[in-house]
Amino acid sequence: MVARPHGGRLVKQAAEGKKRDRLVEEAAHMPSIDITMEKAVELENIAYGVYSPLEGFLSQEDFEHCLNSMRLTSDIPWTIPVILDISEEESKKFSLSETVALKLDSTYIGLLDVEEIYDYSKSQLAEKVFKTTSHEHPGVQKILKMKEKLVGGKITLLADPPNEFQKYTLRPMEARILFKELGWKTIVAFQTRNAPHIGHEFLQKIAMSLADGVFINPVIGRKKAGDFRDEVILAAYDSLIKHYFPKNSVVLSILRYEMKYAGPREAIHHAIMRKNFGCTHIIVGRDHAGVGSYYKPYEAQEIFQLFPDLGITPLFFREFFYCRKCSGVVNERICPHEESHRVTFSGTRLRDLIMRGETPPPEFMRPEVFESIRSFSNPFIEL
Repeated sequence: MVARPHGGRLVKQAAEGKKRDRLVEEAAHMPSIDITMEKAVELENIAYGVYSPLEGFLSQEDFEHCLNSMRLTSDIPWTIPVILDISEEESKKFSLSETVALKLDSTYIGLLDVEEIYDYSKSQLAEKVFKTTSHEHPGVQKILKMKEKLVGGKITLLADPPNEFQKYTLRPMEARILFKELGWKTIVAFQTRNAPHIGHEFLQKIAMSLADGVFINPVIGRKKAGDFRDEVILAAYDSLIKHYFPKNSVVLSILRYEMKYAGPREAIHHAIMRKNFGCTHIIVGRDHAGVGSYYKPYEAQEIFQLFPDLGITPLFFREFFYCRKCSGVVNERICPHEESHRVTFSGTRLRDLIMRGETPPPEFMRPEVFESIRSFSNPFIEL
C-alpha cells in the first residue's frame, strides 16, 4: 500500500468555487501582509498537503519543539520549521484572533488566522537547522534577511501561485490517485536538484528493481548560484525517461520548494514530503541536501536512526562512480580498483565541461541528456 499521510491525514486548506470568491472579496477589507513568491509556495504546500499535518505556519511551541527535538508538540517528526516572518511595523497592523489577508504582488493569495506573534533568535534558528551560523552558508544568509517577528496560525489558500511548469505538477492527492491507477503499491522517491548523470540513472534503476515504480521529484524553485535552471532539469529528465526507461515505470513531477541546504535535517523533511505524496521509500545518497563541508558525507543517512516512526523507508547508498576496469557503475564497497580507473559523477566537473563546450564521456552522461542540456544557451543559475 502507498504510505499513509504524515500524521495520518492529508491536509486540504485550499478554498474552492463560491467559497473562494466570497473570501477573496472579504480579503479586500482585511489587514494585509505582503509575501514573497517563496512564501506563497510554502502556503501552497501547506494547503495541498505537501506539508501534512501542518495546517498553517508554526506556533511558538511547535517552532521551539521543531528546533530542539525535531518533532512537533504532538511528537510527530518535523525537522524544518515552516514559518512566516513579519516586521515589527506589520505586527502592529492586526491583533490576535484576527484574520489577515496574504498578498502576492496585487493578488490576495491566502488568509491567515493569527494565533500568535512571537520573537525568535536568528542565530539559534541558524545553529539548530544548519548546524552553523556562518554567513557563507546559503541558508544562514536567508535567515539573516528575515524580519523581526514570526506569526503563527492556520491558513486558507485563495489562489495558486503562478506556475510555469503546471504540466509537471501533481498534488499529493493526484499523485496517490495516479499510483493507484498504475497499480503501484511500493513507490521509491528520488529527490534531485540536478540534471541526471549516469550515477542518478543507476540509482533510479536499482530502485525500479526493488519497487513497483519510481517517483522522480525534482525541486523547482530558488536554488544556489551554479545549480541547473529548472527548465534544464526537466528537459534533461524528459530525455532520459523517453530513451532509457520502460513505459509506466517512472512518474516525473516537480516539487515546488526552496532548497534549504540543511543536510541531515532536510533529508528528513524531504522524506516527509514524499511520504505525503504516497511514496513508501526514498533514496538518500551521499551528502543529501548538503552544501560545502558543513555536514559529514553520510550524516544525512545517519539521522534516520532517530526516527523509527517516520513511516517511510530510506534506501541508503554509498557514492557511485564509473570504473573503467569494472566496465560499469560501482561503489567503493564492490570495486577494488585504484582511483585512476574511476570516473566520478561530479556536478562541478559537469558544469566545467559544459561551460567549456566539451562533451561529457558516455560513462558520465547519456548523449541524449547532454544534447537537451546543450540546447539551452545558459543552463545554470548565474553566479
